[in-house]
Amino acid sequence: MTETSDKQHRFQLQAIARRVMRERGLLPEYSSQVLTELEKIHGPAKQTAESRRDLRNLLWCSIDNDDSEDLDQLTVAQAMPGGVAKILVAVADVDAVVKKASAIDDHARQNTTSVYTVAETFSMLPEKLSTDITSLNHETDRLAIVIEMVIGNDGSLMSSDLYPAAVRNRAKLAYNSVADWLDGNGPMLPQIDAVSGLEESLQLQDRVARKLKTLRHQHGALDLETIEARPVFSGDTLEDLAAEKKNRARDIIEDFMIAANGVTARYLESKKYPALQRVVRTPKRWERIVELAAEHDVKLPQVPDAQALERFLLKARAADPLRFPDLSLSVIKLMGPGEYAVGLSDGSVAGHFGLAVKDYAHSTAPNRRYPDLITQRLLKAALASHSPPYRTDELESLAKHCTKQEDAAKKVERQVEKSGAALLLESRIGEQFEAIVTGAAAKGTWVRLLQPPIEGKLEIGFEGVDVGQRLRVQLIRTDVERGFIDFQRVS
Repeated sequence: MTETSDKQHRFQLQAIARRVMRERGLLPEYSSQVLTELEKIHGPAKQTAESRRDLRNLLWCSIDNDDSEDLDQLTVAQAMPGGVAKILVAVADVDAVVKKASAIDDHARQNTTSVYTVAETFSMLPEKLSTDITSLNHETDRLAIVIEMVIGNDGSLMSSDLYPAAVRNRAKLAYNSVADWLDGNGPMLPQIDAVSGLEESLQLQDRVARKLKTLRHQHGALDLETIEARPVFSGDTLEDLAAEKKNRARDIIEDFMIAANGVTARYLESKKYPALQRVVRTPKRWERIVELAAEHDVKLPQVPDAQALERFLLKARAADPLRFPDLSLSVIKLMGPGEYAVGLSDGSVAGHFGLAVKDYAHSTAPNRRYPDLITQRLLKAALASHSPPYRTDELESLAKHCTKQEDAAKKVERQVEKSGAALLLESRIGEQFEAIVTGAAAKGTWVRLLQPPIEGKLEIGFEGVDVGQRLRVQLIRTDVERGFIDFQRVS
């Protein structure tokens, strides 16, 4: 492929991404008002409040994707007597720079999330902020909200605290290389070796995260594992979609963020403040989940039961770990999407079925998600004993808007990923693949190939198939512009 066609390859996907953003009611560009406002911001917020603690000396580190520049959180662990550990999560104080009702905030409020497509990232906040001024970058002083948790030897939360602080990222780390090191499959990372005591902190974080996960699973959290595809570019050419799986480093961040989000929600409730919470009320198609379990010789109750479902998932993972991500994907699809809801001061809101937590407020990614920025403002008001910055009816409207826009963003990401996948597959029409059914409804039946992990529509031979079923398919058509990939079932 020539250099010109290489660039056309990337430009084609970028054009598709921008078009689909607009079609879904999302803004692909910043307004002139945003850019004017941005010019007046010259650096990060300074430490002024007397109550803000100086924690820059702690062994903070970030763990994120290899290419992530918008760093929302840092973590550190400190050992205490009796197998107890203190875990601190620092969340970037984005509100210190992005003020409510500013032009920058209005843009973030419209999109509600950063949109990560295979062609281009559409950051919720301008990159001058999200990857620099409000990002917890390596060896920079930043303001943060710290969630402090004392975790018992059994993984239980013994006590917690929240407060503003100044922090400094001592090591910027990536999931895969940290996981390889923790598993003994990779070398000691120079970033870890360069900071005295960081190795012990990370190993303690790993041990505590596993205890947190174990306890959540005992309370009915679901042990789900899906395969996510990340684009692999060579220059401007999309060469592959590589499967990305969970690992121990991802688990550290996931488990700490779940715990921190729970602390945030309960703190707001204790202060009689409303909160924006993420919930999956009950599985949408429990009856099909029961059928899936029966196909694996497991009987589930007719009424949704998270603990029974978790026992089935654990058994299925142990029996067939290679195919477990496919079963997980089926269960996720059958559970249905989550939504944002307003948690009131009396605690009246549905819990999150899949996480087995009743109080769950998104609060740990304010550079990337608007609900987290809303929660941060509520939290800062509660910490300062100020009036809530949002009325309850305003929060209810925002909850619906954020649910709608987050769904739109996911559709954009999927559609552009499909356009990229169509580019990869357009030379392979006529080939056959092993696949799993990921969606079955009146509007169509969908399958995902096992390798490469690409999803498309089953246009021929979809009669009688349902989510979770394995089958062989043949690629019959691709349409890059519309992101269409069509298959027919092979007998």
